Amino acid sequence: MSKHYPLMIAGKELQPAGTLQVTAPFDHSLIASVDTADESAVEQALHIAEQLFNNKAGWLAAAQRISILQKTAALMQQRAEELAFNAAQEGGKPLIDSRIEVSRAIDGIHNCIELIRNSHGEEIPMNINPASANRLAMSRREPLGVVVAVSAFNHPLNLIVHQIGPAIAAGCPVIIKPAEDTPLSCFELIAILREAGLPDEWCQALVVNDLSVASKLVTDARVGFFSFIGSAKVGWMLRSQLAAGTRCALEHGGVAPVIIAEDADLDDVLPLIAKGGFYHAGQVCVSVQRVFAHASLAHKVAEQLAALGEQMTVGDPTLATTDIGPLIRPHETQRITDWVNEAIQEGAECISGGEAISDTCYPATVLYQPAINSKVSTQEIFGPVICVYAYDDIDDAIAQANALPFAFQAAVCTQNIDLAMHAYQQLNASAVMINDHTAFRVDWMPFAGLRQSGLGVGGIPHTFRDMQIEKLMVLRSKCL
Repeated sequence: MSKHYPLMIAGKELQPAGTLQVTAPFDHSLIASVDTADESAVEQALHIAEQLFNNKAGWLAAAQRISILQKTAALMQQRAEELAFNAAQEGGKPLIDSRIEVSRAIDGIHNCIELIRNSHGEEIPMNINPASANRLAMSRREPLGVVVAVSAFNHPLNLIVHQIGPAIAAGCPVIIKPAEDTPLSCFELIAILREAGLPDEWCQALVVNDLSVASKLVTDARVGFFSFIGSAKVGWMLRSQLAAGTRCALEHGGVAPVIIAEDADLDDVLPLIAKGGFYHAGQVCVSVQRVFAHASLAHKVAEQLAALGEQMTVGDPTLATTDIGPLIRPHETQRITDWVNEAIQEGAECISGGEAISDTCYPATVLYQPAINSKVSTQEIFGPVICVYAYDDIDDAIAQANALPFAFQAAVCTQNIDLAMHAYQQLNASAVMINDHTAFRVDWMPFAGLRQSGLGVGGIPHTFRDMQIEKLMVLRSKCL
């Protein structure tokens, strides 16, 4: 019998608006059901969170937050294999990678604890001119307000940690709406937080069947900070509807470029690039998508990437032997099939893959020299497809890499330090990896989409800081 998850809203018991069936993307089998929220549930969650924030005498002390997060990390460690299996089953990321996701999520909770320990204000210089005489000024950090977070499907546990972990650490009440495809990891994490001692009202979760209900949650004037991870179309639309004064951070996708110079160590970097493009079936916002290789080795690069992809096992994500799992929905498999076929018709050479394995699985695919205006060259594929382009002049490759309205992470592969620094300086990106793939990330580093790829800076310490204000006190005394 599948598991059922009720609404995770504090206060009086509510009647659900309906029930969401959560199915495995690999074989469509039923995993669990989740109660959905209506406008009255949203109102109750917001009212509770606002009342909690306004009652400053009831804020959780730093020591309480540290203790809760320590217990949370310990419980997650005890249940790591269960959490990894659940994430793989509901989200389709292979078990080998879901285990890494759980490890990262636990480390993220520890990161939140460190941030609480090291959070402090500063002294602002006074007594340095007549206007500042007889004054002492200092600041401390306080929570910003109610946090509302909307999350994505592709990292169903770690993304939740990135959004609710900093909120709890900063002392903000948080309400999160996980992706409807993958809500279970979120609900399990919140259950662990509550088991660890977090009062229910400090972290609430809901899913919806009606997107207008989600919009009501996000755009309410009681929201102090809005955290969004997902598509650019939805993120920018919601940002345009935020109430006056609501701060926000948006994390969208990119069309990540890699530039491979003539002197690159292909044996070293190509396995990394293949992993960065085919990992989680390419469903990562900084997946390798566009590879610009020097003309002397471009076709060889495409062939070797294809060979590496063909060695990867595609199938059931809950098996430890699987390298590439399913796409999150069948229509994504069809969309990728259509885009690849269109690119081939427009002149691209299909080196490997190119045909769906099933209605849920697509193989590692390498296209050589697709047209620069093809969808695969201009839009985020979000699938296991790498495009390889030949170039003669690296500045032409950089110009093509920079030509899109998206900018996130990029990479350059070379043994020449001057060339690496030139590419680093010229590429439009928030991060440039040298001799690595574009999907590299550790959770404490800044992670920022530019242009249409996002707004603000992600990464647990940066999100923690965004969810706080620096409150100044100026003390005037004749004795100063």
